[in-house]
Order: sequence, then structure tokens, then C-alpha cells
Amino acid sequence: MIVRIISALVLALAATCSYAADKTLTLSESAPSQYTVVRGDTLWDISGKFLKEPWRWPEIWRLNKDQIKNPHRIYPGDVIYLERDANGNPYLSLRKGSQSASQSGLQPQIYSEQLTEVIPPIPPNVIEPFLSMPLIVEEGEMDGVARIIATQEGRMVIGTGDTAYVTNADPEQKQWNVYRKGKPLYDPDDSSLVLGYEAFFLGTATQTRPGNPAIFEITTIKEEITRDDRLLPMHRQSLVDYIPHRPDAQIEGKIVSVYGGVGTGGKFSIVSINRGSTDGLEIGHVLSMERNRVVVQRDEQDRKEEFVIPALQTGLVFVFRVFDRISYALVMQADSPIEIGDFIRTP
Repeated sequence: MIVRIISALVLALAATCSYAADKTLTLSESAPSQYTVVRGDTLWDISGKFLKEPWRWPEIWRLNKDQIKNPHRIYPGDVIYLERDANGNPYLSLRKGSQSASQSGLQPQIYSEQLTEVIPPIPPNVIEPFLSMPLIVEEGEMDGVARIIATQEGRMVIGTGDTAYVTNADPEQKQWNVYRKGKPLYDPDDSSLVLGYEAFFLGTATQTRPGNPAIFEITTIKEEITRDDRLLPMHRQSLVDYIPHRPDAQIEGKIVSVYGGVGTGGKFSIVSINRGSTDGLEIGHVLSMERNRVVVQRDEQDRKEEFVIPALQTGLVFVFRVFDRISYALVMQADSPIEIGDFIRTP
């Protein structure tokens, strides 16, 4: 999938420019002098081979914009070189596979296949299912939407290929997603504030005969579908420009949930955080996760003493979908299990 990122790269570089002035790029201890891109790579993975902070990928290309028309349009077989400028600052250059083959004496047939698989910024298969789902719904948002009022032969649960009878369905919309409103998501900083409700994706359905009720066929199923589950139009979205960059301002918040209703998560888990667009959060922001601990001990007189242990960074998250007051992020690095209530901060 072609990822068009030129304009986003400019924004990303602008966002990181002030930070770069304060903190120089640190190379990985095992940074190679060159690397040949292979299928399955992501820009984050490749960056991690060169940098200790993989999300600062745009910065290490900053001196190479004239050479590469699109720094992130990288394909398997391309060769990335680690170089230094006159002041010793590291940067990367790229040579396309066919060019590298002719210059390095490699066998031409290695590059004879036409490669159209663009290397994505992050693993697309992990987040693509979340792009067309609402995930977060406001109070009352699912009232009045299309709803299953009856199932095939009155079954309690229906599956792939079964029939559902649905009211309030747009007759012009053929493909739908099936949801069930989940638990409320409370703000960890204010237990009385509901940030939204998590909508659990159950499967997909096709409208085969419009009407009220309309007849639907269940086409795929992820979890059990029952009467009273809701349907929302399916709008497929392509991957947008997920360019990693640090927020301009200091953002602090907490992890509200780990998607799927589990209490802990790890690498590639989807987490929700209690900050959104109203707080300045945007797609592509990278945030660090930290955990603060309070240790309670008793002294010789059996009096309790509390000690706050310095915050421990537990990983990094990559924000890929933003709502007003809450956002979804992909855990890109996890040094220990991710827990609800962990802090998120500008790195």
C-alpha cells in the first residue's frame, strides 16, 4: 500500500526540530554501516537498527531530503547507508535496489522482480482492523442506529451465513459492521467522568434485502452476535501518514484500558489513554509509558512510612487514532507488562 507522506514529513520535522536542538540523536550500539530492506520490515524496525530512539526516524533523514524524493517510500531490496556530515552528525542515505546492485556488483537477478510492497511506518495489520471501527462512542450515540430485532429461526446466537432482521438500516448501504456497546471508560483522574463507551466489534454483515426490517446476512464473525446488537455502516479507510513525532507540548495522562477487556498488555497491544485532540494529541505522537510505585514500610515503632519510587519507563506507545477526550495507541515497545493506570508522558 502506497503511503504518501511528504507533507506529513514536513510537519513531523517541524514538530521535532525544537526537540532535536536540545537532544542529539543517539545511535544504537550495534548500528550497521548499511542495511538491506527485506519484506516484513517497518520504518520503526529499520530505525531501531540505527537509533536508540526509533520514533525519531524523520530526524535522521533531515539532511537527505534532496536526495530522496520520498524518504518513506522504501521497498524491499533498497539499501540504507549510515553516513555522517562534516560535523560528525549521523544521517541516512538510500539507494534503490537496482542501483545498489549495479554499484556493488551484486547479481542483477536479485533485483529483477518488480517490488511494489512499500515498507510501512508501523505494522499495518495490527491497526488496520481498528481504522474502520468507531471504538469509542459517546453517551446515546448508538441510540437509533440500525439494530438486530430478530435472528434466524429465533436463535439466541447467530454466526457466519445466518440471517438477521434489522431496523433503521439505510437501504443504500450494503456493507455493515456489527457492534455491542461495552463498559464505560472512566477518567482515572476523575472517577465520575465518563470519557466514552468502548464499542466491541462483533463481525460484519451484508444487507441483502432493504426494508424495515431489512434482511441481512452475517458475513464474518469475531464474537457471538445476538438480538439487539447494533450495526454501523462500514467505511474502509486506508492507512494515513503515521509519521512518528514527539508532541510539541508536555502531555501527561494515564492508560484507561487495554483493548479486549484485559487488565494487562504488551507489545502490539491497543491501549486507550485519557487524552485526546482537545489536549493537543494527534496521530503520530509518540509517548512514553511510566509507572510510579509507592512502597509502604513500617519503622521500629510500627508506624507506616510511604516512599515514592522514581518513575520507571515501561515502554513507548504510538498514537494512531484520536477522539476528543480519548485516544488509541499501539504499544511499540514494552519493557514490562502494561497496566491500566500507567502514566503516559511526552518523552
